[in-house]
Amino acid sequence: MNIFKRLFSQPKPQPTIIEAAEQAAPQSETNQVDPAGLPPGLHVASLSDIGQARQQNEDSLLTLKAALQYDYGQENWGLFIVADGMGGHQQGEIASSLAVRVAAAHIIENNYLPYLEPARQNSANNLPVIELLQDAVKKANHAVVENVPDGATTLTAALIMGNNAYLAHIGDTRAYLFKDEQLKQITQDHSLAQRLEDLGQGGPDLVNVKNVLYRAIGQDSSIEIDTYVQHLSPNATLLLCSDGLWGAITEQALIQTLKEATSPREICTSLVAQANQQGGHDNITVIAITEGKEASPSST
Repeated sequence: MNIFKRLFSQPKPQPTIIEAAEQAAPQSETNQVDPAGLPPGLHVASLSDIGQARQQNEDSLLTLKAALQYDYGQENWGLFIVADGMGGHQQGEIASSLAVRVAAAHIIENNYLPYLEPARQNSANNLPVIELLQDAVKKANHAVVENVPDGATTLTAALIMGNNAYLAHIGDTRAYLFKDEQLKQITQDHSLAQRLEDLGQGGPDLVNVKNVLYRAIGQDSSIEIDTYVQHLSPNATLLLCSDGLWGAITEQALIQTLKEATSPREICTSLVAQANQQGGHDNITVIAITEGKEASPSST
């Protein structure tokens, strides 16, 4: 049975209440924003755009979020993935879509479905979350190597459980954290340009190797995956994006947008519009996730 059919066809066990949503590019989605602040829970929007120069969109994305309600309160769960495909004749598009689906299916099967099937809770795969994410990306790599030999893709995945985000990353899609008006790049680009810059060999030559990756899904049967754990405090924003976004606008413009936007939807639409205004030379994809909190009594 299809993994997503299983996910949504399962009866909701008591006392747990499940609310889930899955979407693919280029649609976007977000919760209604309270003028006094974002209420508790994950508030999510996403947007993918072909840009101004490409004939097809080789980016893929997935968002899936749930609210798990127990006697002691609500626990957030969410899975968010951005992938940027590489390869001509639609091979990049196929590679990115396949990688997203395979990685997501593995994570859902081994991390989320046990919540929906109480009989499986004690027998479910109890791998540490980071190891589970690594396995998911390795399975995605195997699928691309076997089925899309002329394609490859980057991939950045964030699994949110409670107040923590667990990330797996390969390539030059990026994850950022915006908190207290400060922007932090969580992931490291696996590009020759970044490697040269790290070695202090920047300059004009960086332009020639800007899009050359030394690590990506589909390049080899064995891959190395970066992993991170990031705490999400209330009102912090986690941003996942392809290089069509971060390569088109300055970091200062990114910070300014995150400061001024009042919702994840506004973040996404504003950033994509700015990237297109700068020429839209590549496909543009972004997911914005904000952790809400209770409004203070003085603001109600």
